[in-house]
Amino acid sequence: MNAPIPTGTVPRHIAVIMDGNGRWAARRKRPRAIGHRAGARTVNLCIDFCLERGVGVLTLFAFSSENWGRPDEEVGALMKLFLGALDREVGELHRRGVRLRFIGERGRFSDAIRGRMAAAERLTAGNTRLTLAVAASYGGRQDIAQAARSLAEDVAAGRLRPDQIDEAALGARVALADLPAPDLFIRTGGDLRISNFLLWQLAYTELWFTETLWPELGVAELEQALQVYASRERRFGLTGEQIAFAQDAPPGEGHP
Repeated sequence: MNAPIPTGTVPRHIAVIMDGNGRWAARRKRPRAIGHRAGARTVNLCIDFCLERGVGVLTLFAFSSENWGRPDEEVGALMKLFLGALDREVGELHRRGVRLRFIGERGRFSDAIRGRMAAAERLTAGNTRLTLAVAASYGGRQDIAQAARSLAEDVAAGRLRPDQIDEAALGARVALADLPAPDLFIRTGGDLRISNFLLWQLAYTELWFTETLWPELGVAELEQALQVYASRERRFGLTGEQIAFAQDAPPGEGHP
């Protein structure tokens, strides 16, 4: 049995690459679409876990900007699954106090999917138990490029001077800028990379990888990820001594 997670060390924001659906299906000699359907059940398990542990934000990489290049049959199956989930799950998420948001370029989705995405965001906008951010047709480089383009437009319009552009200005224009940056990144399926996911936002995120394929992920692995996260010292470029001093100092004093 895992030890309880120390108070104050539960991540505020978990970001997840849900990898391994296709390999899960291939090992069973089933179509890849069956693997994606199996993976949808793990999404619900992950949402339940975050609600129970008090995690404030869960961001899931559902469909990358590069995934449009996959075979038409697989993309079609993913779109059908996405549409079905929007029809089937949003009401229950709303009932449980989950706020739903989507990040990424929506232009390539069908009118039906875009309409349901917008409706889900409107319905759940006031919920506060958990923010579920779904990255769909999303890419980290695309995200940063969009932020830079937004700043450039403000400069061209005279609303902003070039010397006013700094990390804070750019960071305010990327996706999820109004939420805490991810504390913990989880990737299933064994690959050890972040694959163009939240490139700006993951700068100081703790990374955790597992060989487990996404449809097979269970509570035990999620608990393990939280245990590993709780054991790490997050220094954000400072020394361990500086962090310890800041944590021990009275409020307003000693913080670097």
